[in-house]
Amino acid sequence: MGLIIFLRHGQAKNNTERVLAGRSPGIPLTETGIRQANDIGRFLKSLQISHIYASPIERAQKTAEIVGKYTNTIPTLDDRLLELEMGKFSGMPYEEIFAKHGNVFLKFYQGDPTIAENGVETFDQVKRRVLDMVDHVRSEHADQNVLLVTHMDPIKAMISNVLNLNPRSLFELIVANASLTIFREEQSKLSLTAINAMNSERYNQGPF
Repeated sequence: MGLIIFLRHGQAKNNTERVLAGRSPGIPLTETGIRQANDIGRFLKSLQISHIYASPIERAQKTAEIVGKYTNTIPTLDDRLLELEMGKFSGMPYEEIFAKHGNVFLKFYQGDPTIAENGVETFDQVKRRVLDMVDHVRSEHADQNVLLVTHMDPIKAMISNVLNLNPRSLFELIVANASLTIFREEQSKLSLTAINAMNSERYNQGPF
């Protein structure tokens, strides 16, 4: 029996500026995000993490490095944990995207053609790579607790796979910065154990 623990990166500059960053470089954690990463690192110390895999994008990689200091684990970067490829929407403010294209986030979960037409990775594509990552962890780290540091939509993809959520529920679901989503494997099946787990002081704060 092992835990597969997803961690969303700490607050980053794009979160506070409400910009759809995608895979754009040069978007660091904020001071708040660094503090969040340290807090969740202390939270994780007791879970005996055997391995950390992380998205190579700066905000996730930095979060993983901070957490690794608490768990005595050096992160391994893996492209399967990357943020979405946002295509033509990369670097655009949310309000501008909504004004020109409507609710693209809901359309993303619905599989609307608008998504692929603008060069955005589809939700099905995200699911496939995330599930491949999880299969790798289950094969290589059986009965161990493994941490995957990534972004909100890869985490939603895994939640959707286990809970079979509809597009509207996925759109309304918020995975907070520097929060844990935990899956437990028993008898070759995964179940959702926790979502948005974090330092208790943060539960009265906003999602970022």
